[in-house]
Amino acid sequence: MAQPKIVSIGEWQQARDELLTAEKEVTRAQDALAARRRRLPMVKFANDYAFDTPDGTKTLADLFDGRGQLIVYQFMDNGPDDYCPGCTGFTNSVPVTGLPGMAEGGVTWVTVSDMPLAQIEAYKAQKGWTLPFVSSRGTSFAEDCGVGGGFMLSVFLRDGEDIYRTYNTTSRGVDRLVFVASMLDLTPYGRQQDWEDSPPGWPQHPTYG
Repeated sequence: MAQPKIVSIGEWQQARDELLTAEKEVTRAQDALAARRRRLPMVKFANDYAFDTPDGTKTLADLFDGRGQLIVYQFMDNGPDDYCPGCTGFTNSVPVTGLPGMAEGGVTWVTVSDMPLAQIEAYKAQKGWTLPFVSSRGTSFAEDCGVGGGFMLSVFLRDGEDIYRTYNTTSRGVDRLVFVASMLDLTPYGRQQDWEDSPPGWPQHPTYG
């Protein structure tokens, strides 16, 4: 099997330093993109969907679980006993232990699918998942989000009884979302840390406070 080139420690350090410079450039570019994302306009979204959940029927507002921001991952519905390997791989990578940290930032995570709830619950049990899953079957939620039979991640903001969609991404935009910090960067309020470039009035706190 092919392996990286073997070099001296001095050559390795030089190559590493050059890569670190490129990595820092990417980090600064990602920070700038996140700042632009926090300044995106938003669009009002309906709240009349009836999601089927293990705890009974819930509205979109109910899915916020009392918080102000909601991240929804829409898991593909390929039919009975047919599960999207990409959605499965992504769900395996979601850091469940990080969800409480997201909640502390006022963000709730829910996975939604047009699959019937019984099918969802059976697959959850098979995979050992504990993430919250609900069914949008029989509603126009997927269509209204523009999923088109695929998968998508959307972010919503709640203001009283009004719900707004602030962001969405699909394809490789979803694939790169593995760590909670990256997911928070997609929300309208971001990580809410004082180093971020956010609009005036956005909630912020000291990074290590």
